[in-house]
Amino acid sequence: MAFAAHALVTVPLAAAAFAVGALPWLQVVQYELTLFAGFWFVVGMADEMAVDAVWGWLLLRGRVRSPRLADGLARRELAGIAAVFIPTWQEAGVIGATVAHALEAWPQANLRLYVGCYRNDPDTVAAVMAAAGGDSRLRLVVHDRDGPTTKADCLNRLYGALCEDELRQGQRARSVVLHDAEDMVHPAALFVLDAALHEASFVQLPVRPEPQRGSRWVAGHYGDEFTESHAKAMVVRDALGAALPAAGVGCAIARNVLTDLARERKSELAREQGVILTRQAGPFASECLTEDYEMGWRIARGGHVARFLRLRDGEGQLIATRSYFPATIDAAVRQKARWVHGIAFQGWDRLGWGGRAVDLWMAARDRRGPLVALVLFVAYVLVVTGGVLAAAEVAGLVRPLPQPPELRALIVLCLAGLCWRMAMRFVFTAREYGAKEGLLAVLRIPVANIIAIVAGRRAITAYVQSLAGSAVRWEKTAHHGHPALRLPTTASA
Repeated sequence: MAFAAHALVTVPLAAAAFAVGALPWLQVVQYELTLFAGFWFVVGMADEMAVDAVWGWLLLRGRVRSPRLADGLARRELAGIAAVFIPTWQEAGVIGATVAHALEAWPQANLRLYVGCYRNDPDTVAAVMAAAGGDSRLRLVVHDRDGPTTKADCLNRLYGALCEDELRQGQRARSVVLHDAEDMVHPAALFVLDAALHEASFVQLPVRPEPQRGSRWVAGHYGDEFTESHAKAMVVRDALGAALPAAGVGCAIARNVLTDLARERKSELAREQGVILTRQAGPFASECLTEDYEMGWRIARGGHVARFLRLRDGEGQLIATRSYFPATIDAAVRQKARWVHGIAFQGWDRLGWGGRAVDLWMAARDRRGPLVALVLFVAYVLVVTGGVLAAAEVAGLVRPLPQPPELRALIVLCLAGLCWRMAMRFVFTAREYGAKEGLLAVLRIPVANIIAIVAGRRAITAYVQSLAGSAVRWEKTAHHGHPALRLPTTASA
């Protein structure tokens, strides 16, 4: 009995002694991790400050303003046929509102709305047919394969349907516009895109995530990120003439450019398969998770002019694509993991590194997702270890390590950079959504960081699995609400 009692006392004491003995090693780990995280924070801060500096210069030159369109332009006829592609998979809950609103918001006779559905998704097919209201501008395209395949595969099916219509009617489309099943379009967007294609081959409009009362923290962080990106970073890219990644929504491509991309894609597939292809190949990379991003880069490498436009209507509303983004952490992680996988890993594999210095800079910015996730994870580990060591120092269990002046300067620099980033996040979010959302944007930064960390880990896992032969599938986001349903009439945006 005495031996047992002695053992019960000895084990906790031994564990405590081990923990105390490990504290100096924890201090060493903290020091090394601080150097690692601090270095990459400074690199990232320099990158962001460079973008901020260019944006500030553009602001002083009066080149970041969003001009207002004159009233009545939204309903002007288009210079040619605009084929709007909307790929869908299990979107019965929102596609009806999207189709009905688009057909009403865009009354132009030259609109052709191509909605792609799968043969094993009858609910979405029925929702599209019910929303069409007999409008002859709608084209319902049913894929001859079971879904889901990939978004790009569905887009290629729509492209094939467009080619068939052009041959049958003897009239070629002027442009192709991309949208998603949950989008609420702006009435002036189609005319703006059509007019901009007189001087460019690719045009991108901003994306405006809509606030959701039931998800201020998760869905809200999308508004923070897109607002800063599409009011600053994309404006800078446009001004510098850098490659513009397509957002996959609210963007228009000249029809002849898509023909070139399809021809290039057919040649690539023929080289990979070692045979001469007789079938048509669509312009979208069906094996890629972010075919829209890749398409924007391929357009730029083809020497075509690309533009990003920020305009407002007569009432001061931003001409942008509005939609509800994921409202739960799980859905947000899955969506962002797909983006990181497609842009960072597949983008590196498929697009490589090359081109002008400004394009290399932007490619590095686009592909930094995995590194950002790692650095953020290390930063939060440092928060935990810092708390543990501070408590141990107060208890007298360990002496604080002396901090070299260089390390103190690094920490101060990182804190200053963090304050600057918080200020910029507030300014851009408040500018679009109001001061209250601007304050919430600052408080939402930890939520965005956690989502980025988990999404980065998930993306790395998915990429490793793809290297092992796992097939790429359309792991799309489920949508349950539509911004147009909040409107008193679907004609306003």
